[in-house]
Amino acid sequence: MTVDRIITVSLDKKTAANYAAIAFGEYSKKEASEVKCLGGGSFGIAYRVSARDGESIVVKLMRADQMMQKEVFDLKLLCKNCPLDMPKVLFEREKDDVIPVDCYGMTVMQGKPLLTCWGAMLSGKKKRKAIGEKIVDALHEIHGVTNEKFGDTTNPDCDTWLDYYKPFAKQVLDKAVEFEKKGELSADIIDTMKRAWQKFDVIFDEEVKEACLIHGDLNIMNILKCGDKLSFIDPLNSMYADREYDLFQFDNLFGKRFFLSELYRKKYGESRRCSVKLAFYGLWNEVFCVIKAGILVPMIMDPLVENMKKMLIEL
Repeated sequence: MTVDRIITVSLDKKTAANYAAIAFGEYSKKEASEVKCLGGGSFGIAYRVSARDGESIVVKLMRADQMMQKEVFDLKLLCKNCPLDMPKVLFEREKDDVIPVDCYGMTVMQGKPLLTCWGAMLSGKKKRKAIGEKIVDALHEIHGVTNEKFGDTTNPDCDTWLDYYKPFAKQVLDKAVEFEKKGELSADIIDTMKRAWQKFDVIFDEEVKEACLIHGDLNIMNILKCGDKLSFIDPLNSMYADREYDLFQFDNLFGKRFFLSELYRKKYGESRRCSVKLAFYGLWNEVFCVIKAGILVPMIMDPLVENMKKMLIEL
């Protein structure tokens, strides 16, 4: 993964909706009767586009070059290996004079993000654990897909996990120091990262023996619930990696309500230093996201910094 700020294309919602309607028309040979924004992030925005006869698809417009190909590749790979439903890719469209951004179409997934399913969020412990069990079992099945090499799904080429991850982590730290000088990251974040980096070889002293396929961004915003049915969406930076690299997101955004990390680790085992590794992975990933997108969310970043400090004391 490159550790640099991504240059994005500005897309207002009206223009983006028009592009989504055009892409839908090209794919379905039908006129769009309704275009609804489903949301988006720093690098993409998704629309549900429907025709009068009821046909609907999701069109995702990418704000940055060379991201669609990776995202589509990973979505297809995960869709093939996940026991829960995931969006199926319907078409890919590279930018041109008509639509000046890359985009792709996929099937509509029913339900709402688990984060906003208040009935589930506030239900009793037994029900929340049952939901958590379904999620971790499905993720573990994905992790059952392995490769001889570690690295990006499109070209895994590293013999060990640390051959891939340690240079990446060092790049993130070096770039973070630059961003502190620009005032985009605080001294507290950088000091915590430097102290964690000094312990890197201790934190990661246990060999990762299997290169497992990971989703890369499985927090409860990317898990949909529709009745009793669950589905996964929006993989990010999927790779063949340490399977525990998929677990730090479980503690973000109230994932602890569903006991996700706890259940996975109890059911499927954990490395000796799993807790401190997850603290490291979580902090480094969030700083990486700030570097890439230029957006810092204190309610996510601050707990990660404090958790890293706590883990270093306990190490």
